[in-house]
Amino acid sequence: MKSKLELWGGLECTIARIGDDFRDQSSETGHGDRIEDLDRIAVLGIRTLRYPVLWESVSPEHPDRRDFSWHDERLQRLRQLEIRAIAGLCHHGSGPRYTNMLDPAWPELLARHASHVARRYPHLDLYTPVNEPLTTARFSGLYGHWYPHGTSYEAFLRILVNECKATVLAMRAIRKIRPDAQLVQTDDMGKTFSTPLLAYQAAHENQRRFLSFDLLCGMVDRHHPWWRILLDHGVPQADLELLLEADAAPDIIGINHYLTSERYLDERLTRYPEHHWGGNGRHDYADAEAVRMPLPPEDIGPAARLREVWERYRRPMAVTEAHHGCTRDDQLRWLMQVWRDVEVLREEGADIRAVTIWSLFGAVDWNSLLTSRNGFYEPGPFDVRAPEPRRTALAHAAEALARTGDYDHPVLDRAGWWKRDIRFYKPPSRKSNACRLVGSPRQLMITGATGTLGRAFSRLSDFRGLDHMLLSRGDMNIADRESVSVALARHRPWAVINTAGYVRVAEAENDPETCFRENAAGAEILAKACAELGIPLVTFSSDLVFDGTLGRPYLESDATNPTTVYGASKAEAERRILAAHDKALVIRTSAFFGPWDRYNFVWSILNTLSRGDAVKASPDIVSPTYVPDLVNTSLDLLIDGGTGIWHMANTGQTSWRDLAAAAAERAGFDPDLVEEAAEGEPLITALSTERGTLMPSLESALDRFFAESETEWSEDAMKLAAE
Repeated sequence: MKSKLELWGGLECTIARIGDDFRDQSSETGHGDRIEDLDRIAVLGIRTLRYPVLWESVSPEHPDRRDFSWHDERLQRLRQLEIRAIAGLCHHGSGPRYTNMLDPAWPELLARHASHVARRYPHLDLYTPVNEPLTTARFSGLYGHWYPHGTSYEAFLRILVNECKATVLAMRAIRKIRPDAQLVQTDDMGKTFSTPLLAYQAAHENQRRFLSFDLLCGMVDRHHPWWRILLDHGVPQADLELLLEADAAPDIIGINHYLTSERYLDERLTRYPEHHWGGNGRHDYADAEAVRMPLPPEDIGPAARLREVWERYRRPMAVTEAHHGCTRDDQLRWLMQVWRDVEVLREEGADIRAVTIWSLFGAVDWNSLLTSRNGFYEPGPFDVRAPEPRRTALAHAAEALARTGDYDHPVLDRAGWWKRDIRFYKPPSRKSNACRLVGSPRQLMITGATGTLGRAFSRLSDFRGLDHMLLSRGDMNIADRESVSVALARHRPWAVINTAGYVRVAEAENDPETCFRENAAGAEILAKACAELGIPLVTFSSDLVFDGTLGRPYLESDATNPTTVYGASKAEAERRILAAHDKALVIRTSAFFGPWDRYNFVWSILNTLSRGDAVKASPDIVSPTYVPDLVNTSLDLLIDGGTGIWHMANTGQTSWRDLAAAAAERAGFDPDLVEEAAEGEPLITALSTERGTLMPSLESALDRFFAESETEWSEDAMKLAAE
């Protein structure tokens, strides 16, 4: 009887050396200080975990000076939780300072560390001495990203063979202590496609991609096409002969496949962004993601690559990393595509044991391959930006897969961006419906069809492949119980996003009845109706629920104290919504600006300055909010199942005056044209958070605002100046 497909877990634990700087992902994600993370993993039902016992952390100064105290505590806790560890000994690292991967002694030094680990922890029976040897060799020896920063084929191949030799020696050392220890050997697996002109280069790379497994399986003999290439680039023949013994052939082949793993080479450079341009000395060409090309769908993706590996080696396999750093819906779609592809291959007879969800506590700065310290965080099943790691939708998926082997969510009714038309550099002339995985996808309901936020939610839901309906007041009046009931019954949404309401802050002072009816009474009616049907609800509040006199940015738990009718209506709405619907998500935000709406402060300032006029702006301190960031973050939090009050604004409070000056400077206007309006002691209605900083920085938001809307606002400004 075929065993059940298992869900394994993994933590991004790289200790990479870049120049003289070491980056430790366990530290940067906070896992290094949280042993309780192991209990969080156990709750998901994960019983096999890729876990670091890294050389650089145990023996950083000298191979015979070891500190296992951190690992003692954690490996003991894993045993108590009945979680089987796959011990990683070197994860994208070049080793401690006293060596590097080009050092002829490197394999013996790593093997010494492996022996120490095996003696210290004789219960460990699964090992990955060197994670992703081929990938690490490319990044460290060919592309120069990581230490020792080689940029030659000689360095690349010498590093690769040194890593494979180290794996053999490490497993020999381990098996002297634990004879039944198994090697779980990981590497990235992609494929290169090309135009006919570049078929020779694609063929070369497609042979190269198997090298780490070929070497360890003893397949690189004198008849192998890479035997002579390796020797010609300075690899000692004795090392190749050692590898022919194949006594460290993988017991389990671990495949890591990413959307960027498959490439397309094309000599027609101008068809691609410049950052894809390169060459091989013989031809110049673009090296782009194959997923963005109109290739036959059966030729690319996890199933195709896993099938190739199975047919080549016929050894037990596992997917040892399944991760996508994108929106939450696409993270779920990628995980489930990998899982389902593996199930198909298992039905075909492939011995694939597990899929590993990666990375459990996220990763930092992998969008720059760790070469920049920007603090760019990609969450996984847990988001560590909260006071305690917060479960995301991926955690819910992991728990379901571990226990039942299946998972469902409405976002899975549509395929990921890599299967939708948005993936192409040149959009097709005819739209495809192939991305719909079910006949009638479940839909979001978005209210506020005429407002800034409602239109933005619709726009970005389209982009993210989230089927939805955008309703006007004529379609559903939230202040009318019958209208709400009829609309919910007709459309049967899986969630409701309410952006409708009274937004004219100044006019509300003279029309409190209408303001309260639309903002408070209507929101309550909608919340009660959603609660009765078990429909998640997202709705929006304002920084104006506070009076600005606290002297610091406001947190979610601070008491409201509005001074305007509008603010009072929003405070009352919060109270009523949460009383009516205990699973509602109420998002407080402030000071919108965005690329698609001319009716906001930043656009107004720029248009005034474009006419040569000076402007005055308040010294009050606020938290400006870039609408695309707010919408994307809100959608992620909705998919995660977020509830209660959250503060969401771009990080970095500023005065209205300073915001205007920053916008002016970026637009090329004289910031001195922005004057401060004398209004007495500045009020502070800026928003901070005690629940987790999910939004990007204000500086980043302003940069993207100008990148995404410069042409649009410039055209508007010229029209206004001509009037």
